[in-house]
Amino acid sequence: MTLILDLLPRFALWFVLAPLLPGIINKVKAWVAGRRGPPVLQLYYDLARLWRKGVVLSTLASPGFVFGPAVAWVAVMGAALLLPLGPAGGAPGFRGDMLVLIYLLALARFGTAWAAMETGSAFEGMGVAREVSYAVLAEAALITAMLALCVQTGSTSLAAMLAPAAGADAALLAAGLFVVLLAENCRVPFDDPNTHLELTMIHEVMVLDHSGPPLAVILHGASVKLLLFALLLTEAVLPVGKLAPGVAAAALAGGVLAVTVGAGLVESLLARLAFRRVPLLLTTAFLLCLFALLMAWKGGA
Repeated sequence: MTLILDLLPRFALWFVLAPLLPGIINKVKAWVAGRRGPPVLQLYYDLARLWRKGVVLSTLASPGFVFGPAVAWVAVMGAALLLPLGPAGGAPGFRGDMLVLIYLLALARFGTAWAAMETGSAFEGMGVAREVSYAVLAEAALITAMLALCVQTGSTSLAAMLAPAAGADAALLAAGLFVVLLAENCRVPFDDPNTHLELTMIHEVMVLDHSGPPLAVILHGASVKLLLFALLLTEAVLPVGKLAPGVAAAALAGGVLAVTVGAGLVESLLARLAFRRVPLLLTTAFLLCLFALLMAWKGGA
């Protein structure tokens, strides 16, 4: 009963605040371009509208077309609940929860890819192939960053891994995780969430056939995933675990805002990379996290 009472406010926090981040990114992009842009709360309006709409289903689609987004949303939300919030820690925290978080993110990717393949569309199959190909390098960088934190702290628990002050490898971890954040959340320079040209899309082409509530679930899950990576990057760099609760909350909010604004600036100032250059950037992120791992290992030795 105590665990449920602890999980409910965390769930509400993730559920309500996550759609705010894409709105901030769009506002930053509009500001850089000299436009007014959509309101920060635009995604909330879009989600409410999608929940009132009907669902258009392909005649080729099985129930997996609807179950896939639901599985992906539950997996992402489960991973988010595992992530500690500064001194508050993680609600269901346990030894090895870092591994569960990585597997839940992989399950979310599988659910989205599963639903995309259900339509029998050649374009969506192309998007799935690109998504899983780039995920190999992105997941390698993420796992390496987690290993660096494990070596630095001697623990596989997220609450212990993200609590101590950051070491000399903080800058390398921050750079590597920021690139992973852009790749995992399909932002520029890896993908353009605003484009609708199937030949150049990666993630967006995977959800072209979704509508109504399933599309709302996909969009909300994407915002939760963005908030998850922003919080992970912030806690991996800032020593929020040893701060007072009020100061830690302010540091987390400021860190997430800085990461979100940074993502908006990247989308405004950089162009989308050609497909052949995407693996090079992801390999760079992996090497940054690998150097952070080596520094943590030699520092501990």
